[in-house]
Amino acid sequence: MSIPPPSGPQPPQDPYRPPQPQDPYAPHPQGPAQGAPQGPPAGAPQGAPPSPPQGPFPGPFQGPPHGMPHGMPQGPYGGPPSYPVWGQGYLPFNRPAPVNGVAIAALVLGVLCFLPAVGLVLGIVALVQIRRRGERGKGMAIGGAVLSSLGLALWVTMLATGGASAVWEGFKEGASGAGTLSLAKGECFDVPGDTFREDVYDVDKVSCSGEHDAEVFGTVTLTGSGYPGDDSVTDTAEDKCWTLQDGYTMDPWLLTEEVDMYYLTPTQESWDWGDREITCVFANTDERGTLTGSLRADRTTLDADQLFFLEAMAAVDEVLYEEPEAYAEDDLEVNRTWSGEAGDATGEQAEALGGHTWSAEAQQPVADLVKDMRDAAEEWAKAADATDVDTFYEHYDNAYAYVDGDTTVTAREALGLATTPPSYGEDYEDGSGSGDEGGLDV
Repeated sequence: MSIPPPSGPQPPQDPYRPPQPQDPYAPHPQGPAQGAPQGPPAGAPQGAPPSPPQGPFPGPFQGPPHGMPHGMPQGPYGGPPSYPVWGQGYLPFNRPAPVNGVAIAALVLGVLCFLPAVGLVLGIVALVQIRRRGERGKGMAIGGAVLSSLGLALWVTMLATGGASAVWEGFKEGASGAGTLSLAKGECFDVPGDTFREDVYDVDKVSCSGEHDAEVFGTVTLTGSGYPGDDSVTDTAEDKCWTLQDGYTMDPWLLTEEVDMYYLTPTQESWDWGDREITCVFANTDERGTLTGSLRADRTTLDADQLFFLEAMAAVDEVLYEEPEAYAEDDLEVNRTWSGEAGDATGEQAEALGGHTWSAEAQQPVADLVKDMRDAAEEWAKAADATDVDTFYEHYDNAYAYVDGDTTVTAREALGLATTPPSYGEDYEDGSGSGDEGGLDV
């Protein structure tokens, strides 16, 4: 006796499951709809139960059809065995394996060369995890480990040779000097702007042998935590730069009328960034002009004869620069006293130059200069003894005729020094040079 299937809706068929092959032993469906209940067969008595539906769940297997051999395997429900369909139970696309996060971190540290030891350890850990978990990122892990190994070797070498200390010191100097021009004594530079009189924010360092806008002859470092003010900075620059100028250019004949002194000073803004340096420079008096060649003439560039000659002449010039502001007709006594000092200095340096051993080329020219200096000393002494203004000026003019005269030029030429006498303007005696010097903000 067959048991009909339960009434009600049947479970939906899997839309992704391909159609099952027709069971060769199942009876063919009868009628227009497979599985619909059929009426009693012809000739069957009335009231007999209807035939079971012929659907995908056939009734109990009644044995093979006539003529089929016995012993055929049966399925779990008495019917013939069913076989899986190809592709059943698999997704249509495979999902890729994830990338190992530790491998990414190892590669980043290796590229940046930051904490190389950590990057090397992370690379090794990433390789172990990738092999165990089947993740991707093996190339990144290897690359990070290799780069970190190179970085670690570099750090070890720098520590062994002191390179790391030098790098750190350079970093600190750069951080503390933010906002400065980083110019040193003896360097020459060009200003990107059209003129040198404008504020200077940046410079291009160039060789002093060719044309350039300016040459650094000294620097002054300011102290204190707060900005001292524009006036204070300017006063310090004028005082210190004039002193540094004499030490850098011991030969005043190099400072022609085309050369003037300037100074680059900090501003309130650059001070806040760590700028504490005043830079003293030589530049052309013409704001669009340039300089050619270095103006440096100190113990690093002069030979023994040149140095001795310039020091002797500087001692005489120092007294001459102290000439009283008052004219002789206004204060004769003050001028007579100064004339006596000028004569003493001139005579002393004439004796020093005469006692020095000179090269063959400079021996006679220097001897001629010494003779003129002795004559000048006598004239200064007569001016000091003058009892009236006219007599004073007579000997005053005779003494000055020897200053920077022909014998001085000849001696300088023999010693390889500058031979163009400086031009003394009206503003020279008060220490202002050509009167065009000034400060520039950095």
